[in-house]
Amino acid sequence: MVFASPTVTLPGGAFDSVVRATDAPKVDAVPPAEANRLAAIAAGASIQALIHDSVRREAPVLEVLNFNLWYGRKQALHEITMPVAKGRVTALIGPSGCGKTTLLRCVNRMNDLIDGVRIGGDMRLNGDSIFSSGVDVIELRKRMGMVFQKPNPFPMSIFENVVYSLRIDGERRRSVLQEVCERSLRGAALWDEVKDRLHESGLSLSGGQQQRLCIARAIASDPEVLLLDEPCSALDPIATNKIEDLIDELSGEYSILIVTHNMQQASRISDFTAFMYLGHLVEYGPTTDIFTNPLLAETNDYVTGRFG
Repeated sequence: MVFASPTVTLPGGAFDSVVRATDAPKVDAVPPAEANRLAAIAAGASIQALIHDSVRREAPVLEVLNFNLWYGRKQALHEITMPVAKGRVTALIGPSGCGKTTLLRCVNRMNDLIDGVRIGGDMRLNGDSIFSSGVDVIELRKRMGMVFQKPNPFPMSIFENVVYSLRIDGERRRSVLQEVCERSLRGAALWDEVKDRLHESGLSLSGGQQQRLCIARAIASDPEVLLLDEPCSALDPIATNKIEDLIDELSGEYSILIVTHNMQQASRISDFTAFMYLGHLVEYGPTTDIFTNPLLAETNDYVTGRFG
């Protein structure tokens, strides 16, 4: 992975070269009032995202700043600038392939693992650049919790799944591990269902329970941000409802950034919603406004199902 940023100094050794964001091909900007933004994006033009003032008034836990990403020669993210509010639930919506998951994976630098990826711009977690030269990626990931589309409990006991992050940090005190395990499972609304079977494999749980176990594992280290990549896409409606209730309970205590294709889900669980299209941020505002009174006709067309 090659990093590109006009403001961030990056380490050598691991990367052969640094490609500056200014090396990217220039495209003509389209004034918002002069063209349909989605048509302009599809034609290769750049647009100015419309970010509601109420979003900017929130204290950010995460700031995405002029962020670009390329897979080889193909650009997947274009000049994304957006704050993510502290203690709130922010949903990323948009058609398949619009860059939602790519953006989410950049927050904990999972895209570092993909050959040929390069980036421009920056992201700041509570004011700290996540791409600066002194960043320890392992330590950075400890500041975040990540939950994927498909539940992925480790092939170990329920107890060991939850306390895994503490184990790798060298924590051996049984009292501490037990306290964190119970607190995390209660936080994930799973304690009452598994408290008498903590020694059993996490793989023995149902799909919905496994996903809540993964959330318990994610919050055990008390992360600054909880990243959820379509956490309900592989679950039935009952399990989905439990996960949504859990997200509602966790909001306020945790800052949550969630990718979802489900418009109804986004409208139910999030405080703010960002609409993306072909790697561009189009409109970003309070969820109630995005779904009932968006400022852009293009956003209204998407959330009402006219396309996508």
